Amino acid sequence: MGDTLGLIAGNGRFPFLILDAARAEGHRVAIAAITGEADPSIEAAAAAGPVPASVHWLALGQLGGLLKMFKAEGVSRAVMAGQVKHASIFSGLMPDLTAMSVLTRLRSRNTDALIAAVAEIMREHGVELIDSTALLTPLLPTAGVMSRRAPRPGERQDLEFGYRMADALAGLDIGQTVVIKDQAVVAVEAMEGTDATIARAGRLAGGGCAVVKVAKPVQDMRFDVPVIGVPTIEAMHEAGATVLSVDEGQALMFDRAQLLARADALGIAVVGRARPAGKTGQTPS
Repeated sequence: MGDTLGLIAGNGRFPFLILDAARAEGHRVAIAAITGEADPSIEAAAAAGPVPASVHWLALGQLGGLLKMFKAEGVSRAVMAGQVKHASIFSGLMPDLTAMSVLTRLRSRNTDALIAAVAEIMREHGVELIDSTALLTPLLPTAGVMSRRAPRPGERQDLEFGYRMADALAGLDIGQTVVIKDQAVVAVEAMEGTDATIARAGRLAGGGCAVVKVAKPVQDMRFDVPVIGVPTIEAMHEAGATVLSVDEGQALMFDRAQLLARADALGIAVVGRARPAGKTGQTPS
């Protein structure tokens, strides 16, 4: 039996995948479910299986309560899984005294700086925040064409143009997805998320768009890792987008087999961009 792994659960399926993978490796799991974000069915999932996981509901900003819970559960390593709405971080955050101490450390008020400061406080209290992909390596994109259909020449041109735009925007921490058509930027991701960005591009430019989702120049794999899933493919189909690119080893493909099967059924090309020189996915030391 492995050690107790802490799971900080936001919204979506990501926490469920981590829970299953951790149990498969023999870890006991203590779940800190974020109120208003985590799916309530995480409790039923936690209760299932030979070794039930514990679930503790905490409001966003209760960092002191999180650390207290982890200490009581014997947690020395933790993983963050699932999104927390960016708007909630800035408008819905009700920090306790420990979280307030984090806010005083911030050099900038963006989500990366905030969560990196949280990770530093956690380390000071004996809890190491590990890569969110550490237990899910089979879901990482590989380099090259992953779908049945390869991109057409015009789509390739849009992807190459999109890489330059997306890399620049990701470096500025604006967003990690751009939608391109005929080598022009149609839509840029902000706080609304990838699927909403794709839908907006479809309304603006109609069919034939390329979707480029990239990692940041130095992508901290502990949090905010780019994610795509079957809903991404469905959003592309609704918008008429025809090709999707993600970065090799620096994103998660939820339900990878089903995602690629659905893309094949809809004639959508899915590619993994080989990791550019100088772009890393790492946990800061």
